[in-house]
Amino acid sequence: MDAYGVTPTHATAAFAELLNWVEETADLTRPDRIHWVEGSDVEREALLADMVDSGALIKLDETLRPGSYLARSDERDVARLESRTFIASNSRDDAGPTNNWADPAEMRGRLTALFDGSMEGRTMYVVPFSMGKVGGPLSQIGVQITDSPYAVASISIMTRVGAEVTELIAGGSPWVRTIHSVGAPLDGSTPDVAWPSNDDKYIVHFPDTLEVMSFGSGYGGNAILAKKCFALRIASVQGRNDGWMAEHMLLIRVVSPEGRAYHVAAAFPSACGKTNLAMLRPTVPGWRVETLGDDIAWIRPGSDGRLYAINPEAGFFGVAPGTGVSTNITAVETLHRDVIFTNVALTDDGDVWWEGLTDEAPEHLIDWRGDDWTPDSGRPAAHPNSRFTVSAAQSPSIAPDWEEAVPLDAILFGGRRASNVPLVVEAFDWGHGVFMGSTISSERTAAAEGTVGELRRDPFAMMPFCGYNMADYFAHWVEMGEVASPPAIFQVNWFRKGTDGRFLWPGFGENSRVIEWVVRRIEGAAPAVDSPIGRLPEELNLDGIDVPQADLDELFAIDAEGWLAEADMTEAFYDTFGDRIPDALREQLAALRARLASPAS
Repeated sequence: MDAYGVTPTHATAAFAELLNWVEETADLTRPDRIHWVEGSDVEREALLADMVDSGALIKLDETLRPGSYLARSDERDVARLESRTFIASNSRDDAGPTNNWADPAEMRGRLTALFDGSMEGRTMYVVPFSMGKVGGPLSQIGVQITDSPYAVASISIMTRVGAEVTELIAGGSPWVRTIHSVGAPLDGSTPDVAWPSNDDKYIVHFPDTLEVMSFGSGYGGNAILAKKCFALRIASVQGRNDGWMAEHMLLIRVVSPEGRAYHVAAAFPSACGKTNLAMLRPTVPGWRVETLGDDIAWIRPGSDGRLYAINPEAGFFGVAPGTGVSTNITAVETLHRDVIFTNVALTDDGDVWWEGLTDEAPEHLIDWRGDDWTPDSGRPAAHPNSRFTVSAAQSPSIAPDWEEAVPLDAILFGGRRASNVPLVVEAFDWGHGVFMGSTISSERTAAAEGTVGELRRDPFAMMPFCGYNMADYFAHWVEMGEVASPPAIFQVNWFRKGTDGRFLWPGFGENSRVIEWVVRRIEGAAPAVDSPIGRLPEELNLDGIDVPQADLDELFAIDAEGWLAEADMTEAFYDTFGDRIPDALREQLAALRARLASPAS
């Protein structure tokens, strides 16, 4: 790749600052060469070809899966590492009780020692990237330094990279600094491996200086620092400081049979149907859903008193297992070409497979470890956290204007709850909706039969991703509702079970019936009934499906005793934040208890 990667030249003080940072990092890490990523297709193809030659990637069959590749990670480097993820804020209280705090000076010293010589024998890539379209009014830019070509290839899918971003930085646009190393220097005596990494791993965020440093892991969000590290943890701090929000939310456009368009953001923890909703194919005739984003939304107030959102990412970084023709045909169709797969299985004809892709497994595969596999092997062929990385633009459901900001009409919060939480409930107002978001949780496996308790808290689906004290984050949400026309807020739960353990709602495409009610509520065309926990549908459109009345009754049943128990757990959760919890949320909790205790309820 000698024809690429030259250092750009810009005669500005702002570019000199970037250049000095790159040179300082190179002096510390001591790479063999420095490659500035320009973002061209030719450069990308050369990078991928180099990785195939080195054994880092396997080229898939060009007819079956054109332009696509398979990577296999080290078995010790397969997931996001929350235990090794730190918020190094100047004050421990600013990180809060839900984050791992580290003293910034101490952590910088530790990381400096780890990065010392960490890129010896490797190429150091300088990757200027934009979250959101380059130069967009809601976009943010950054630079990632990395010694992982796999990370470079992934970043080029998940963000907009290259010379245009460098020009913005040279022109004085603010940018975020991110540094990454797999921590596996080469001294010339030891051959390289296909997936270099280090057992000593750190993913560290410095919110006071807007920096990220990641060492030791080459996997996913540990190495694609523009994703969770920047787009959520650092951007949430930027949003708090500058009056906007960075949220772990999908973003869709819902088009009614009358041709009216509505925009919905939804925050769901993992395994709660987020990607399926982002690519929903409605079963209700006349309704259409267009994808704007599947994972992250940045939300800002507009001059008209509404909140506007963008998807800052350029691609989808999705979990492969469970993604199949019967669960998410749109995602499967998106993966027809130009995909980087990681830790899925390889078929004998040069394609990929994972559990859930098809009903029947192939008779023989090479599994994610590189070993022979058959259906009788007694182990998964693909790692449970195996991934695909693909451009959002090639999804058949993508909206034609998906890179533009859209006004939000509704926000949904959801968790995986077998009990208590109805199929859908509307918040009374913004403050009540923020209270709902702060209490989002999913039941652990031990509670699958519906026992209330053993809840895994994930407020706003941001527990692992908020870059500062979550009590302050709740307060920021309260403040963001002070616009003239905030979106309506709803809580949904596709996973409620009956006393016999069955799911009471069919889910998947039938969730469009809930979305239909949400839209009709926004229009003022659907009636609702007040309950102690919010407004419930008088009826849903169930034409064409058979949901017994007994199941519907159970789907919307409000157990006051169960909700009072939840209120106690919410109070205990709030208490972990001490007096930083906003008074508005304490007042919402008291109001919930009062409604539950009222004879009218």
